[in-house]
Amino acid sequence: MTRRAPVPTLRRLLAAGVFLAAASAGQAWAEPRTYTIDPDHFAIGFQIDHLGYADVIGMFLKGSGSFVYDETTRTLSSGRVVVAADSVFSNHKARDRHVRDSDFLDADRHPEIVFEATAFETVMENGGRLDGRLSGTLTLLGQTHPVILEVSLNKAATYPFGHRKHTLGISARTTLQRSQWGMSYGVNNGMVGDEVLLSFEFEAMRD
Repeated sequence: MTRRAPVPTLRRLLAAGVFLAAASAGQAWAEPRTYTIDPDHFAIGFQIDHLGYADVIGMFLKGSGSFVYDETTRTLSSGRVVVAADSVFSNHKARDRHVRDSDFLDADRHPEIVFEATAFETVMENGGRLDGRLSGTLTLLGQTHPVILEVSLNKAATYPFGHRKHTLGISARTTLQRSQWGMSYGVNNGMVGDEVLLSFEFEAMRD
């Protein structure tokens, strides 16, 4: 004779219901949101050796971007930053014209420098600051290669004036070997360094 399975007790049913409700609430709370970089608070800097005497420090004056991020789970779904190559500025007109030409950025043929983010890994949390590594790809001069940026999420809060949106304040750094993207002018003779330090400081508003 087949033994009938025991009927679940009321306590078990209630426990299962509580578990499912908690799980559903957690999923609802963990929600990816889109963040748009504020163009008025977006600084893109670079630094590169010149003949071993000193580094040239410059900026790109035009850039835009957005990303999808879940603050609760610290998960980055996607992200894209586009920098206008012809917006390079180093406070020297002749040098800037040279950097825009085919020896360096070739801005006429490749007007955009594009970073596509793929993943974010938390490394350390210190008070309200979150440090991590951002993986992605950089497309420069028509070539795409992987890059990793060291990122600090400095602050996440409602902006105190102006747009008053929930805003993230972020700093990011990476060092590239520009010759990897085919930009080799001045490398072999030591005129211009191969390593380029890139730095980003920006505020991103939650949509």
